[in-house]
Amino acid sequence: MKEAHAELTEQWRAAWPQALAVWSKFTRLRDPALCTSRVQAAMEGLAGSFAMIRLLDQSVVVDLPLVVELGLQDYGLEILAHEIGHHILAPGSAGDQFRLLARMRRALPTLEQHAPMVANLYTDLFINDRLLRQASLRMADIYRKLEQGRAKDSPASGKVWLLYMRIYENLWQLEKGELGGGGDERLDTDAWLGARLIRVYAHDWMSAAGRFATLLLPYLVDDTGALQGKDPSRYFHDTRDAARGCQTYGAQQIEDDEENGAIHPVHDQRISGLDDDAVGQSDATAQKQSGGQLREPFELGEILKASGVDLSDHEIAIRYYRERALPHLVRFPSRPAPESSEPQMEGLSPWEIGDPLDDIDWLQSVMQSPRPIPGVTTVRREYGREPARDIDHLPVDLDMYVDSSGSMPNPQQHTSFLALAGAVIALSALRAGSKVQVTLWSGKHEVMQTPGFVRDEDMILGVLTGFFGGSTAFPIHCLRETYAVKRKRPAHILQISDSGITTMFDQDELGNSGWDISARAMEHGGAGGTMALNIAADWDQDGGNKWMRDIYGDLQRARDEQGWDIHAVAQFEDLLEFARLFSQRHYVKS
Repeated sequence: MKEAHAELTEQWRAAWPQALAVWSKFTRLRDPALCTSRVQAAMEGLAGSFAMIRLLDQSVVVDLPLVVELGLQDYGLEILAHEIGHHILAPGSAGDQFRLLARMRRALPTLEQHAPMVANLYTDLFINDRLLRQASLRMADIYRKLEQGRAKDSPASGKVWLLYMRIYENLWQLEKGELGGGGDERLDTDAWLGARLIRVYAHDWMSAAGRFATLLLPYLVDDTGALQGKDPSRYFHDTRDAARGCQTYGAQQIEDDEENGAIHPVHDQRISGLDDDAVGQSDATAQKQSGGQLREPFELGEILKASGVDLSDHEIAIRYYRERALPHLVRFPSRPAPESSEPQMEGLSPWEIGDPLDDIDWLQSVMQSPRPIPGVTTVRREYGREPARDIDHLPVDLDMYVDSSGSMPNPQQHTSFLALAGAVIALSALRAGSKVQVTLWSGKHEVMQTPGFVRDEDMILGVLTGFFGGSTAFPIHCLRETYAVKRKRPAHILQISDSGITTMFDQDELGNSGWDISARAMEHGGAGGTMALNIAADWDQDGGNKWMRDIYGDLQRARDEQGWDIHAVAQFEDLLEFARLFSQRHYVKS
């Protein structure tokens, strides 16, 4: 068996250069991992399918024992060329895989978990059709082999597989059932539409992803074979974990044609050829733009997990808010380089007749010749200016307290503008050279804090994207301990909350007055304090019930007696603009 696998390995390695050349003579990928055992394949991350790709390192992995079991050992060129096609044509990159799955999920309501399988079948159609028609590879024979090898007593293929094979039979003008396709008149019509879709969108495959998923949706609804993984399609899931380990940038944006692209192909005039009002209206609707909206964190998480990205909800949230914050950050600071006030000697040059007599450097001239000859041995000094050393500015550190009580959204599920504003300000502070301490708080014993003032982005964002959702009680002890003594580096204290911030002025667990602790923090911090609060714009005017008047009275006292700069934010979305202005004011050198 080992000798047979060794011979097969050499045979497939010899086919690799040919497979690369099928796409282009300039195609360059690392050599494939040809696994000679199931254990080796599992170590490479391959399970279930006989081949897979990894977009992270542009690799192809093949399970040779499963290839032999399926009787496909003579199709090395075809299978390798197909896997290369996933790197070259579809999806091609992790970013396109994220975009593809987003469109598939939108077209598969309640069945979003099957988007990776549908996406895999979809991209296979484009790759296989191109390889058969343009390179004359035996792609149809692979499906014939699988159909011939299917045991007679095996369960009937599901409707998804029947439709999928019938699409191939239409594409390649084969007899019905030759590859295992079949079905009634309705299935034949849908198979024709599917084949038309592949040809019409051959050079724009991303645009038709939602249409293909919509075509398959009714078959998925009542197809238990496909849902339970009993169809032969399970052997072709070669992009299931393709994006594992890849960067996740670019997956947040909802593209212009994504939302309205989930239409049935019969409503696409380019595919159906129909020219009636209903089709025209539907096609026009599909072209409307969604306005560049952004996904919610939970939706991004589902797309990334479907792509094989192995991250927790918290880790995904960290990446989500970092990417959303980037366009709003201050620029990296640049230091001016003024010229020094004193001229610096740079060297000597000849003194010639006609130059000012005072310019002669007699010492250097005599050193060159004890008998100076004007214009021959006489020299003068040359002076210039060089950049002076810039005076270092001491950056102001940031001490940020973010409310995470029950009135605030969970950053890991829905967009939290508190977390987003905190990310913008914290990352801007890091760019300016400051250190940042973040405290997330809710109830008395619900506190999460960075280990002091740090410059670690992941650590800071990890705290910002946490969530408690409990009662409201400001952690007075954190403020007390941070400013027990005067800081060597100035720190600005920032509070992001709502009216619950006034719990900061209650007594702490030791009986100390919150007012005294707040005053000491402002004094020992040395750089002032700001409150961004979700309260009424006219909070400092008389009005409201007694409870609100008491709260607003505390805020007025904090502003007037201790110097807190209080910003009323009418809705949490306004925090983003506050964060941008705050960062510009505190972390951009004038």
